[in-house]
Amino acid sequence: MSSKVFFQGLGDFILWTTEILFENVGNMFNTAVILLGFVGLFYWLNVQRKFNNEALNNPDQLK
Repeated sequence: MSSKVFFQGLGDFILWTTEILFENVGNMFNTAVILLGFVGLFYWLNVQRKFNNEALNNPDQLK
């Protein structure tokens, strides 16, 4: 078995799964991924703000 056969089969499998996903779910999957990304972004920005405030209030930190 050559690598071309393997990668072509892998590509056909990925195409088949995404076709099933978009035929049944439609664009809702893309919207969910984008919304999840924004939720994660705002969560991390909130955590980072807490880290920054803690660093500003800690006189024992290395600078």
